[in-house]
Amino acid sequence: MNYPSSVTLDSQPLCWRDVVAVARYGAPLSLSDAAWARIDNAQAIVQKIVASERRAYGVNTGLGALCNQALHGEQLAQLSRNTLMSHACGVGAPLSDEQTRAIICCAIVNYSHGKSGIQRPLVAMLLGLLNRGITPQVPAQGSVGYLTHMAHVGVALLGLGEVSYRGRLVSAAQALAAEGLELPPLGAKDGLCLVNGTPCMTGLSCLALADATRLSRWADVLGAMSFEALRGQIAAFDAEILALKPHPGMQAVGENLRALLNGSEAIAASEGIRTQDALSIRSIPQVHGACRDQIAHAERQIDTELNGTSDNPLLLGTPDDFRVMSQANPHGESVAMAADLLAIAIAELGGIAERRIDRLINPLVSGLPAFLVSEPGVNSGMMIAQYVSAALCAENRQLAQPCVVDNYVTSALQEDHLSMGTGAALRLRRALDNCNQILAIEYLLAAQAFEFLQPQRFGEGTGRAWRQLRQKVAPYHQDRWLAPDIAAAAALLRDEAVLADIAPALR
Repeated sequence: MNYPSSVTLDSQPLCWRDVVAVARYGAPLSLSDAAWARIDNAQAIVQKIVASERRAYGVNTGLGALCNQALHGEQLAQLSRNTLMSHACGVGAPLSDEQTRAIICCAIVNYSHGKSGIQRPLVAMLLGLLNRGITPQVPAQGSVGYLTHMAHVGVALLGLGEVSYRGRLVSAAQALAAEGLELPPLGAKDGLCLVNGTPCMTGLSCLALADATRLSRWADVLGAMSFEALRGQIAAFDAEILALKPHPGMQAVGENLRALLNGSEAIAASEGIRTQDALSIRSIPQVHGACRDQIAHAERQIDTELNGTSDNPLLLGTPDDFRVMSQANPHGESVAMAADLLAIAIAELGGIAERRIDRLINPLVSGLPAFLVSEPGVNSGMMIAQYVSAALCAENRQLAQPCVVDNYVTSALQEDHLSMGTGAALRLRRALDNCNQILAIEYLLAAQAFEFLQPQRFGEGTGRAWRQLRQKVAPYHQDRWLAPDIAAAAALLRDEAVLADIAPALR
């Protein structure tokens, strides 16, 4: 998968890959002159509101249920600082650096649209965090959709708390001083701009999309290996038959499977040995394809959110002719639903893989030695690896329960419908990690099954996948410590270069 080497925010649409490039791969982020001009225009509108004392939510009023409390003079800057301090109340273990970087990146993208009103130097400070490798320690828990995570980023700008910097944890004040970054005085609406909108759930979902896309492609490779090891009936993947049900994902998976299995002597020799295979074998295009279609839908939803504006209030027009619009764009319903769909898709990719794993170790249906070891009995072989995959599959089913329908009421009835989108996006990391481990176990078992099919020639793609694993993990002749083998396979699945080497034309 290709990611840009740098990202500039201008007027062209962004996609989730841009966020991943910045957050995960360290691509530098910058703003065009036009983007800076939009930011300056919105800030000028804020100054016009302050000067005229025209009431505008969050500019010169309290927040949430305190929206009718008018504020004046020095109270406006104090509100911004107090907003950061009071909202930075998250709990739990900190996010990973890439998760926090993704959130900051999406916040800057939101400001670049020029509808928020934040000061230019604050955006420059956030850019400094990203481009100079200063990552605030942000507690993972405590958001019903937004607010707490970016508040912890905001207090780091004040020099409070700890940050990850040059490979270790140091005080935020120390890292900012080392890089010569100094926060300007906060002004009206700055605090609200820093905590508002949907950058948290959007940034987390961008990373999840990268991992879901990678795993969906690996699932085709490993599904093809299991299909070959179990001597499946290739007619189920016939292009003409699959075309009669023209879901895009299904067609892509069918094409992948045919290419991966091309040239397989095991498949050719097995033609007609049974009328049809079990569903976990013959329905790979239908199931993997449906998961891909949900990932594609989530991409559209998240890219749309990324290119939208999610602040409240929004500042439209120019300082001489403006509108201040209090509305609900920070509500993250679209991203929350997309994240819920991703969780279902990931659970299904792992679920069907676990069923293939079970068939590989069961001599009643596999035609292979029990538990894929030459001397079953004295050796347990891959028996317990299947237990592990079942446990992970069960956890992913629990994680696939929808978050978006689990509503709560906050802020004294003012915010009485919440997306829970950040929770939906956060649990994806656990689900994706689980799926990665399930597929790693399938990789080990399918490769071990190949040992019993030699000297037959394997498929073009499946054979390369087998050889790749054998560079890291030796064949399994008798019981040995299996956990390191699973870890080695899991590491291969995280390596984009390995996947490209195995199947360069994989869709």
